[in-house]
Amino acid sequence: MDIATIIGLVSAVTLIIIAMQDPMAFMDFQSAVVVIGGTIAATLIANPLPDLIGLVGVYMKSIKTSGSSPSELIEKIVGFAETARREGILALEAAVEDADDAFLSGGIRLAVDGTEPDLIMDILETELRFVEERHKAGQEMLSRAASTAPAFGMIGTLIGLVIMLKNMDDPAAIGPGMAIALLTTLYGSLIANIFLDPIAAKLKTYSGQEILAKQMIIEGIMSIQSGDNPRIVEHKLSVFLSPSMRPAGEEDAGGE
Repeated sequence: MDIATIIGLVSAVTLIIIAMQDPMAFMDFQSAVVVIGGTIAATLIANPLPDLIGLVGVYMKSIKTSGSSPSELIEKIVGFAETARREGILALEAAVEDADDAFLSGGIRLAVDGTEPDLIMDILETELRFVEERHKAGQEMLSRAASTAPAFGMIGTLIGLVIMLKNMDDPAAIGPGMAIALLTTLYGSLIANIFLDPIAAKLKTYSGQEILAKQMIIEGIMSIQSGDNPRIVEHKLSVFLSPSMRPAGEEDAGGE
């Protein structure tokens, strides 16, 4: 679980509530309907329903973290390389049974089955490309929603101003109209800048980390299949990381 996302969301909401002093004064059903309902409606128009339903799972990925760290992944692949060098590549079939990464285990099985290196590379890179496209689709849905929420806030502002101007002769109607005008803008900004745009940015970061891990896996599998020394495999994988993240002894090998 990513504690940073939870702390950030809770902190943002808490700070806003503290700044409001009287949160109930900022509650308005009509304003919420315009912004939240409008954002959902526009997102429905822009995306197929199955994709929108899947957006809930995409959103939760910003809180849940999975997979090994780069250093753990390097250690695992180097361990496979040592097994292949010591016992032969066929021994990896049993070694990957407990692997929790389907991409890694699938690639190793292709190598164990004697698949041509070019074909393995083509299969894994194709899967990697479509994983990246799926990630981008989820990020774009959230980014579009983040741009839509303030737009509906502005629409609500215009509605509130029209209501207020049409009832200038009725002082009792001016207040509700002004409330809609101001609160819809506030709601749109809060939804976009707390719950949508930062989550899209976090998902983009996670996607980059996952793509990097899969690129390391591809490089590691190709090295194992070609019979590289485990130390060479470790060095090849270490260059994917910044010097500070590399295993001991690798920091100075790749420069900056």
